Amino acid sequence: MLINFFMTLRSERLPVTLTELFSLLECLENNFAFGDVDEFYYLSRMCLVKDEKNFDKFDRAFAKYFENVEFIDQLTNAEIPDEWLRKQIENMLSEEERAKIEAMGGLDKLMEAFRQRMQEQKERHEGGNKWIGTGGTSPFGAYGYNPEGIRIGQDDSRHQRAVKVWDRRNFRDLDDSVEIGTRNIKMALRRLRKFARTGAADELDMDDTISSTARNAGLLDIKLVPERHNAVKVLLFFDVGGSMDPHIRLCEELFSAARSEFKHLKYFYFHNCLYESVWTKSRRRHAESTSTYDIINKYSKDYKVIFVGDATMAPYEITHAGGSIEHYNEEPGAAWVQRLVDVFDHFVWINPTPKDYWEHSYSVQIMRDLIDDQMFPMTVKGLEEAMVSLTK
Repeated sequence: MLINFFMTLRSERLPVTLTELFSLLECLENNFAFGDVDEFYYLSRMCLVKDEKNFDKFDRAFAKYFENVEFIDQLTNAEIPDEWLRKQIENMLSEEERAKIEAMGGLDKLMEAFRQRMQEQKERHEGGNKWIGTGGTSPFGAYGYNPEGIRIGQDDSRHQRAVKVWDRRNFRDLDDSVEIGTRNIKMALRRLRKFARTGAADELDMDDTISSTARNAGLLDIKLVPERHNAVKVLLFFDVGGSMDPHIRLCEELFSAARSEFKHLKYFYFHNCLYESVWTKSRRRHAESTSTYDIINKYSKDYKVIFVGDATMAPYEITHAGGSIEHYNEEPGAAWVQRLVDVFDHFVWINPTPKDYWEHSYSVQIMRDLIDDQMFPMTVKGLEEAMVSLTK
């Protein structure tokens, strides 16, 4: 059985070896996992996966091989009883009914009302317009509709209208081993080039070798030079999770191209808007984050800054303290974006959504104003224009 499981992992392009498979077999022989699929999952992942970026590949392969296995994430906030949030119905409202539902009147009033409901509510509710529950028009709960609300215990976003999300949200790192579907992305990135020869002399200089040998009466005189590489330095920020999920494949292709094209590349992840910290490992983003201040102070102003994201969010997330959908930010996201714009000379934003949709999103317009309209679509032409802009 484990041979077929091993081959399934290899078919998903996981870098597993026979040595790691033997380690797993040895653990099973010592009864570290027996008769429990969950225990086997964690044991096999520990033995076979050596890099966190491959966890998603492992999950896909495991689910493919064990078809009946389901993984259920538990909410981190146990204060809200699970039975209140059990999905019963998908509430279908007409456009006329949706138009009658009004927002709470701002982020502060929404949070104040949420705290009050939490103190007053004692039981589960479904289909209403006030309490925390499911399938209704209340601003608090799941599987209903409200133009501005707090989403609690829902599988994923449906209307992209939540101001806050009370869930444990698992993001994933971009896979830098994805094969490029088209060479056009790499060709576009090559417009941002500044070649230099630095480091150890380990590349043959054919012209100088011939000249030196001739001057040396035909005795071979080999000349070496450092490797020629792209000396451009890049800071790359990726928006992950939420509305960016449909663009994962395209972002992975861009990430792979950037990793192969730029020798001096530093990358970070954020969600929706830049705040006081970013991260490089999504599974440990709450435990291991990088201060945005540290990035500003550590990297020189000649770094080219590239943001990749749809800039689609509640305007609160950019303009208000406490507007972040996941945590309380003491300063608005706009302040952090402005700090990067002020420090670094070259700054662009790559947006994977079609340009025709930008004018219909208020948050996109706010972001474009913050970055002096240096936003470009994630198309071949858009990438070329962005790279040209970074060279000016």
